[in-house]
Amino acid sequence: MFHSIQKGIDYVNSHSPEEIAKVIQPQFKETPLENITTIVERYQSQDTWKTDVVFEKDSFDLLQNILEEAGELSQRVSYEDLVTTEFARKAKKK
Repeated sequence: MFHSIQKGIDYVNSHSPEEIAKVIQPQFKETPLENITTIVERYQSQDTWKTDVVFEKDSFDLLQNILEEAGELSQRVSYEDLVTTEFARKAKKK
């Protein structure tokens, strides 16, 4: 499973927003391609996408910041209480 996720991560980090939008457009049939492209560009400009499958604390904090700014997070959660990286780190070593 982690290998497949890593392939997706590698793809979004090596392709343009337009290319990514075209690939994911079937999942968002009612959304115009231009809107999907804009959303992908926003994710890239926020440095939202990671480079590997390990969910580090700085990425977790960034996600919480984005959710707070969007008004979707009313209370922050402790990284240590919610996240375990054990399995991702093991898969990364293989």
